[in-house]
Parts: sequence; structure tokens; C-alpha cells
Amino acid sequence: MIFDKSTRVLDLDPNGPSALVAACHATLHIEVLVIWALLVQIVMVNTSTAVATEGREGRSVGPNITLIVQVLWTIYLGFITLEHNLIDWKAYFDIFIGLIAPFSLLCAKIVLEYYAFEKARRSFALGRNPGLTFVYMEKLRVQEATQQSEPLVGSDAPPPPPPLLVIREEEKQVEIQPRGYAFKDDSGTVLTTNNGIVTFDRIYWQLDSTLPILSPQLKGLCLSFALFKLLRCRFARYRLTNAGSTGTLTFFRSLSLQSGEHDRIYRVIMDELSFVHDYYYSSLPISYAKCRLPILSILLSLLSIGYCILLALTAGENLQVLAMRRQLDCNIWWIHDRLVTDCTRYSIGTYFIDMALLLWIVLLVMISEVRDMVSYICSNWTKVTLICRYVINQTSSQRSLCMKKWVMSLLLRCRCKLIMKQHWNEEMSQCSVLVLHHRTTLLAFVRRLLLLPGQKWKVKVTAAVKVCIINALRSAINGGLSRGVASLHCSQVGETFLWACAGKGISDTILVWHIATIIVQVRHRSGEASDSDHKTVATQLSQYCAYLVNWCPELLPDNSAWNKGLYRAVKKDAEGALPGYSVTEPSTPEDDERALDEYSVAAEAEASTAEDERAVSENPLADQSTKREEDGYQKLVRLLSEHSKHEVVKDGVKLGKQLVETMEDQETMWKLLAEFWSEMILYLAPSDNLKGHSEAIARGGELITLLWALLFHAGIVSRPGEDDGAAATSADVV
Repeated sequence: MIFDKSTRVLDLDPNGPSALVAACHATLHIEVLVIWALLVQIVMVNTSTAVATEGREGRSVGPNITLIVQVLWTIYLGFITLEHNLIDWKAYFDIFIGLIAPFSLLCAKIVLEYYAFEKARRSFALGRNPGLTFVYMEKLRVQEATQQSEPLVGSDAPPPPPPLLVIREEEKQVEIQPRGYAFKDDSGTVLTTNNGIVTFDRIYWQLDSTLPILSPQLKGLCLSFALFKLLRCRFARYRLTNAGSTGTLTFFRSLSLQSGEHDRIYRVIMDELSFVHDYYYSSLPISYAKCRLPILSILLSLLSIGYCILLALTAGENLQVLAMRRQLDCNIWWIHDRLVTDCTRYSIGTYFIDMALLLWIVLLVMISEVRDMVSYICSNWTKVTLICRYVINQTSSQRSLCMKKWVMSLLLRCRCKLIMKQHWNEEMSQCSVLVLHHRTTLLAFVRRLLLLPGQKWKVKVTAAVKVCIINALRSAINGGLSRGVASLHCSQVGETFLWACAGKGISDTILVWHIATIIVQVRHRSGEASDSDHKTVATQLSQYCAYLVNWCPELLPDNSAWNKGLYRAVKKDAEGALPGYSVTEPSTPEDDERALDEYSVAAEAEASTAEDERAVSENPLADQSTKREEDGYQKLVRLLSEHSKHEVVKDGVKLGKQLVETMEDQETMWKLLAEFWSEMILYLAPSDNLKGHSEAIARGGELITLLWALLFHAGIVSRPGEDDGAAATSADVV
């Protein structure tokens, strides 16, 4: 029912003058429905996405203008509802509370979002920035070539920070060129002075002199923002060689070569990807097209919260009275032969349900508004803006500078977990093709019946994993990427395992070494190296690479369909080779440990000879544990060797046996595996699949996406033997 009052006449007897007349009223119910619609539309505006990009990026998303039509239609229905009550003074207050106030807030939010989008789309600091940054980096590279060579990485003098663009590109006049945009009258002197433009080198030197305590954190955040602009050039398919310029490449590589800087490097790339996520998948960045737009957005959020509080108080004051009202009141008369019966009143529903749902929607609106305000206050975009304004206003009074230092220090400590959940949280998923855990749950049966991907779990990326990957990066900078071969050459016995790196594709090699790593883990579950960092690195990176083959095959070098088919074939073969055990992955690492115990106990039960029984009874507990591991290892190898038919499984068993029998020292063996997997994950990272990495960023991020960006800034965009191109097609490359 749309209108608040409806009269219906039913002629019950066509041959006689009889009729049933019903008049129904639902004024309050319709008012609440209109308020519901307006409040829900406020939430829709708060959660909508507007993205201002270049045409080459292909991601531009304007504000939802159709929402205005929906708002106008809703307000029209609301005025029709209250039309009959306009003579009542209280009706004007109802109109303001129920219609005019939320309608005004909605229109203001939509207009502000549309204005911010248009400003950002035309801004050279936001929408048009990739074309400007690309030409700027080209001229910077030419300027570096004409100047004296910079000090080499590893020399006593650290390389100077590069003059990367940070903010305020719109402060200078820009002209269009065949290859993009460029600053007018741009020459070598302009690049060194940067009048009006805030560059990273300017921030770097001024923060060292004015804020030495906060300087590393502030410089890292501004570096992330500058690198984010270079990464946008990559998404726009501009070809940036040497990470944009020689100075940029030298500076970034120097960070990776410094000992103990692994956390800082990861933080820089994590913040960079958070900027990418915000820009492509939220409406937050377009508000920074003008400095006052974030303030206006926060003001509108405060007004919206104030309206919600007023609406809740108004409803709360009359809740007891309104709870007695009904959603629909009907008066019914019976007319027969010019006689009218007394009115019979029927009431349907309860108004309390309407009020409860209304208060719930009000709470939802307030949560969305608070989230928006927190996003602005705790956003890295706000922090970068404040840092740059502090650098620009160095001529301010001492009192003003002290106040700005205090504000910046406070905001830098402001981190919202709700916002950070949208970004990568330093976790990596785990998956295993060879699982020893016996599970017969309904979910496991359904997964196997429907051929769904196996179950996965997540672990925290430890400091040991970060250090090993950075060490592999240093080797790659000096000698190039390798699929684990370089680490094997560095070992005394490593060359005997080179045969396992010569699979048909990279996914074959991953699964062979993954199976071998599990076999080694079964054999050496305890002992002197049971809790070593190298073991943690090897097992976690091994299971992460298996996860990539199964869940993210599009991010790997091999064909996606090939990866999926190979994983399923290997998994099916392993299932047939291990009778009595499910191949469904455990949900937690603790399940995996319990599974290893099951295998060891089952294998020990097979040792029924008198000699084995005496060995178990006479040896101390440590020897018993070692024997259980040995028996479990022997049983696993025997089952896989006798029953497996797939070459990948056979090669994995062969490699696992070779590792166990060749390398007696556990720590040395785990170190070899850790270095192999660290090199392997870096070898997998370079990719031209921009869409795949963009989708990974939208999901919250992946470790391989972080390494993809890390290698890009280190000047590594392809594997040895591949085309050194950053674009998917040559036609799209500038």
C-alpha cells in the first residue's frame, strides 16, 4: 500500500443493493517506510565508490547519480503521505524530521561527492597524475644522465633521496604532450628547485633537521606515497625502466642492502599498497582534490549523526504511545438496502516493530558516519598531507610549528584496526597437496564431491620469513632471479638436487619441492632444528606456494588452467597412494601436527618384530621419538613409492628421500630449503597480470603482490629470458 488511506467497496450481491465498505489508514507506517528509505540511501552514499583515473587505467567510476532519482521519488512519496495532515502544526515538525532533514543531508553528500570526483578527475595530483609522473620521470632520467654519476650502492656515502613527486602538482602550470603531461617551461633547474611542488628529497632533508625523532616514520610514509604514484604508472601501462630513474633505483636498492631494514622495507610497500587499495576501491582519495573537502565531509557526518540522535530521541519519547498503535487500521461498514451497519474497527500489526527497525537503521547510519570520520582522521592520506604542509610552512612561527609537531605526532599514532582490515595484515594463506590428516566431515566430503579447492588456513608472516626473502632479494639484485638454482649452487651438496628444478613448468617444480619438504618435515619433526627459523621459513613458504597453485593460479607464470589441472591430478594421485587417509587439508597447523603423530603411531604399530619391541622398550624417550619419526617417514615413503602414478609425486618422494639421506645435519638441510623457497617466491612474483594483482589488492592483499611491487621498485619486472616489458601489449606501451 502506497497511500495512507484507502477505501474499498465490494458489491457482494450483484442482484441486490448490498455492499461492504472498508477504509484503511497506515499513515505512521508509511512515514516510517519513507524514513527507512532515506536512511538506507544515506548508508548507500557513504559506502559507494568513486574512482577518478586516467583512461589508460580503465577504472574510473563516477558517483551514483541514479541515487538522486531514488531520493526524489522517495521524498515525493513522503509528501503525499503527509499531505492530509498539513493543517496540524505537528505535521510540519514531522515533515522536517522525516523528510526535509535526511533529504537535505543526502543531497549535500551527493553534491559534495560529485564535486570532489570532478575536481579529482581533472587534477594532475590525482586523476591525471600517471601521465604527468611518467613524463616527469623521463625528464628526471635525462637530467641524471647529464649530471655526474651518483655514488654506487655499497660505497661510504649513501645515495641521495630522489626528487619523486609527492603532492601539489597542480601548483604549477601543465601542458599536454604526445607522451603525457609536463610542467610548462620544465628544465633541469626546475627539477632541482621544484618551486611549489613537494618532492621526496625536500621532505627527506627538512624532516631530518626539524623532526629527527619522527623522521624515519614520516619519511617512510612519504616514500610510500611517492612510490604509489609510480605504481599507478605501471597500472596505466606506462613503461618505466629502472624503477623510473637511476637515482630512484639506486636509493631503493640501498635500503634493501642495509642490514636490519627488512621491517622498514615491508612497511613502505605495505603502505604503498594501502594507497593503491584506497584509490581504486574507495571514495576517500577524491576528497583530497581540495584541502577543505575532508573537513566538509566530516562536518556532514557530524550533522548526520546529530540528525540520527534527534530522530532516536523523538522516537524514544513517544515509544510507549507509539507501541500501542497498529501498522494498519481499517474501518468496515456493511451497507444493505440503504441501511448502514455500525463501524467495525480492525487493527493489523504492531507499530513497535517499525520503531525497532527504525532505531536499528539509525544505528547503522551512525556507524557508517563514524567510520567515515575515522577514515579521514586516521588515513595515511591525511598524514601525508599534514607532513607536506609542515614542510611547506617552515617559515611559520615557532609556536605554530610546535603545535603542528604535536598534531602530527598524535595523528601518526592513530591507527584504526577497522580500516587496516581492508589492507594486507601480514598474513599468508597455507595449503598442502599431501596431507596426512584423516577427516570424514560432511564439509570435506562435499568439497571432494564437487571438486572444490581444498581448505586453507592463514599464518602470520614472521620476521624470519621477511629476512630470508630480503636476503634472496639482495642476491637477485646482484645476480638476477633464479628458480632456486642459485641457492643450490651455493651449497656443497646442492648441485645434486638440480634435477628437481627441471620440470615442464614452474608449477611442477613447486609441487615436487613441496612434497619433498613435507617428507622432510615428517622425518625431522623433532630434534635440534625442530624450532629453527629456517624450518619455519621452508614449511610456510612451501605451503604458501602450494596455495598459489591451487587458489591463485592466475598470479603464477604458467597457464592458469594448467596449474589447476596439475594440482588436482597430483592431489588425486596422492589420495589414492595413501589409503585410509583423507587428502582434505587440515584447518590449522595444530591439525597437521596431530596428523604427523597419527602416522608415526600407525607406523610404530607395524614394527612387530622382537628386535623392534626390545628397541622401543630399552631406548630412552628421545630415542623412542626418533624411532617413531623414522617409522612414520618410512611408511609414508613406502606408500607413495608403491602406489603413486603421477610423475610429480614420484619426483617429490625421490627428492625427499635424497634430502634426508644426503644431508645429515638438520639445520643445514632446513637452511637449504629456506633459501630455495625464498628464491622461488621471488621468481614467481614478476608478472604482467595487472588485473590479477589488482583483484588481490581488492581482497586485502597477498604476499606475492607485495613482492611484485617490491621487485618493480628494485628494477626487476621480468624473469630471465622473458621480455623486459611492463605492459601487456605493445600497443598500450608509451
